[in-house]
Amino acid sequence: SVICREREQRERSNTKFTRPLPLRRGRVSPRLPVPDDIPKPPYVSTKELPELASEHQFHDAEGIEKMRAACELAARVLQSAVTTNEIDKAVHQMIIDAGAYPSPLGYGGFPKSVCTSVNECMCHGIPDSRQLQKTFLCGNVNDILKRLVKVTEECMEKGIAVCKDGASFKKIGKRISEHAEKYGFGKVFHSEPVILHHRKQLDLKSVIYF
Repeated sequence: SVICREREQRERSNTKFTRPLPLRRGRVSPRLPVPDDIPKPPYVSTKELPELASEHQFHDAEGIEKMRAACELAARVLQSAVTTNEIDKAVHQMIIDAGAYPSPLGYGGFPKSVCTSVNECMCHGIPDSRQLQKTFLCGNVNDILKRLVKVTEECMEKGIAVCKDGASFKKIGKRISEHAEKYGFGKVFHSEPVILHHRKQLDLKSVIYF
């Protein structure tokens, strides 16, 4: 793989690599409140994480429209110079205005309503005061890593392009893996289907979103 080849090149090189700096963290604002009349999921009070729901969630036209509105909100606020904390506030307010509970809030002790993973933070990033910037490659980046960044984005786009009524879930992972290998909401927070980055035999319905 690209990563393995990059590691091998480093091992063969005489260049000494220092340990990466720890994640830089901005100021995290206090947890936002949720009105008492909005039902809370069990994990908020028990602090216990629920198991992955085994049943697929099927949604009607109203549910699909609500998801579309949430995505449009995210697209509007996701701009350069905006802080991830501002994104969290916007999403949190829209969800409670709709009478719903922001699922990530309190899940396993998570303090915010969205996950915002920036740069070297791979997942479950906590929104803070740091401003977003348009993505760019910093420093003297070699061709292998440039290609990795390019192909990663292309894989995402190709996986999205597969999604339509009647398509098989395995085609999403298949399309992603095929392209990568050429170069070396719902009622519960977590549920099936888990979309793997490799082949899996399940059919995609127009009322499922993930």
